[in-house]
Amino acid sequence: MVCFLAEGVIGYRVAALVLLMAVSLLAMLFEIGPVVLASALSAVVWNFFFIPPVFTFHIGSAEDLLMFLLYFVIALVNAVLTLKIRKAERIARDREEKEKSIKLYNTLLSSLSHELRTPIATIMGAVDALEEDGNKLSMEHRRELLREVGSASVRLDRQVGDLLNMGRLESGMLEPKRDWCDVNEIIGHVVRSMNEPSTHSIDLAPDGALPLFKVDGGLLAQVVYNLLRNAVQYTPAGSLITIRARCVDDALVLTVADDGPGIPEEERQRVFDKFYRARHVRSGGSGLGLSIVKGFVEAQGGSVILGANSPKGAIFTVMIPAETSFLSNLKNE
Repeated sequence: MVCFLAEGVIGYRVAALVLLMAVSLLAMLFEIGPVVLASALSAVVWNFFFIPPVFTFHIGSAEDLLMFLLYFVIALVNAVLTLKIRKAERIARDREEKEKSIKLYNTLLSSLSHELRTPIATIMGAVDALEEDGNKLSMEHRRELLREVGSASVRLDRQVGDLLNMGRLESGMLEPKRDWCDVNEIIGHVVRSMNEPSTHSIDLAPDGALPLFKVDGGLLAQVVYNLLRNAVQYTPAGSLITIRARCVDDALVLTVADDGPGIPEEERQRVFDKFYRARHVRSGGSGLGLSIVKGFVEAQGGSVILGANSPKGAIFTVMIPAETSFLSNLKNE
């Protein structure tokens, strides 16, 4: 319409360039069929409305006829080339995704080769020692071997659990099952069930005025456990780990802080990536714990961020929107 109104000023040749640009833009958005149709229609429109004599399909001069044919060919070639460029970009993106998948697969194999084989080797070694020299070993030595088996079994169960949880997240089939939960009770149970050595001090300070939250208790317990385990792994023995839960604007806000060395600012976003381990962390772990935390929190519509604790250390803040109610209200219902 603009080209038609301005045809007396810009001329029908410039109008052809404007129509070509429109076809090029369409080629960036649609597939070959609609673009070829648009190329043909634009050629017809240019012929009927702009090429003298106007309002007729008759072309008065051989020069204009040649221009009309060239216009159609150029519009068609331009559309096809643009579509090929889009296809090449799509193939390049797919190749990049495949390379990322292969890299992730190799990282997974590397993690499995160490994190799973190490506890298995410990269990097998202890069992062999008990079978071959059981009668010669002292009772204390036997207890030590059994403790090693127990510790390795817990570590193996943890790694398998991480892999299963990550599989649930990757499948996209994770559906939170919300129910009324006592967050203080969940946190207390997780702390009591921790199998880590008691080398750290954990400060709970439960809030007796905290309402009940309608969240997935199982996912929340796993989030708390992974954050505590991460704090133990990233901080030296004797460090203080503080857990707080509060209600802010109909949302559960959970913080897990420590007074360890903290996480450098440039690494804080990457700690939630799969298989990522901070440079200063002790060896061990699959690198999936915080990725699972993020996935479980986001599955409930929440968010998790990592910041610097004051005066030192790291602090994880989890926010999960949830319905709240007090126990007395539920009893009345």
